[in-house]
Amino acid sequence: MRQFKLGLIINPYAGIGGALALKGSDGPEIRAKALAMGAEKRANGKTKLALEELLPHKDNLTIFTASGEMGEDLCRSMGFKTQVVYTPVEQQTEATDSQQAAECLLDFDVDLILFAGGDGTARNIFDIVADKVAVLGVPAGCKIHSGVYAITPKSAGRVVNMLIQGEIVSLSEAEVKDIDEVQFRQGKVSARYYGEMRVPTELRYVQAVKMGGKESEELVLTDIAAQVIELMQDFPETVFVMGSGSTVGAIMQELGLDNTLLGVDIVVDQQLIYQDATENDILTFIENKPCKLVITLIGGQGHIFGRGNQQLSPKVVNTIGRENINIVATKSKLQSLQGRPLISDSGDAQLDAQLSGLIPVITGYRDQVLYPIAEI
Repeated sequence: MRQFKLGLIINPYAGIGGALALKGSDGPEIRAKALAMGAEKRANGKTKLALEELLPHKDNLTIFTASGEMGEDLCRSMGFKTQVVYTPVEQQTEATDSQQAAECLLDFDVDLILFAGGDGTARNIFDIVADKVAVLGVPAGCKIHSGVYAITPKSAGRVVNMLIQGEIVSLSEAEVKDIDEVQFRQGKVSARYYGEMRVPTELRYVQAVKMGGKESEELVLTDIAAQVIELMQDFPETVFVMGSGSTVGAIMQELGLDNTLLGVDIVVDQQLIYQDATENDILTFIENKPCKLVITLIGGQGHIFGRGNQQLSPKVVNTIGRENINIVATKSKLQSLQGRPLISDSGDAQLDAQLSGLIPVITGYRDQVLYPIAEI
């Protein structure tokens, strides 16, 4: 198994005002008041419940975290391989510490950021992370209105456990909300929507299913096509490099465009610009232009590069960038891999290493799952 890179941020002061009826823990004054009244810090204890679910995978897991109570102390006490990426200046941490820790985790390309806190912490994480990497909250605060939190700390650990084992896990957009604590203490509930982050959830077949829970291939391919076409509508000036394979072919069919089943086509503003492109053709079209790549995997094998699509050379893929790679596949196709990761065999070991880790796979209309690319 590849090493799973888990980012961890604990707000050690999350929830300390709850038992004392302080209606939250935002702000240094409230935290100081809660501590003076004898408040107990429970965020680390709740995070421990989540991490206990990961103990069987200690050899395949490295936790990147902040020093002291923000994660390091707990991880080391539980025997996890731990790498400290941020150290707060003051003992009493602030919102800025959560944000700076999140910035550092992004620099280390973690597969997932697990964070413990409440709605204030979720807001802090959102300010930095947005949709750059998947996140999951361990509920530890007084206010848990946001949809980015697991139902319980243990359930958060179970979802991470599924990711480590390479199980198919759905990726959803979840709202980040917070209420005004000052007004809340005056008996007024004023919730505000801040945005959405990507959150892994257990796999659910929510649409396009037949009797027995099996996907209808035709309907699912139509849904996948609808998602990619919507992406093209959102980015009309972007060059879309359309890879080979029947799944990508279904998208081209929905667009009403000719398709090179075993080749690479170029599409801009939903129009076919060039067919059966070579490596040099692709590089010419994407040079100094916004671009996205749409590819699928070889069924039963899992290869995304290096098998029948050598036109998508390391130079092409590096120019496009990992963040602009859109993998499309039905969930049935992913399940046929039986837990094996996707494989990049581009011929460039450095590129293959950079591509490794969890990546969103479009599996339907506004339906994605997180799936790993192997670290070879």
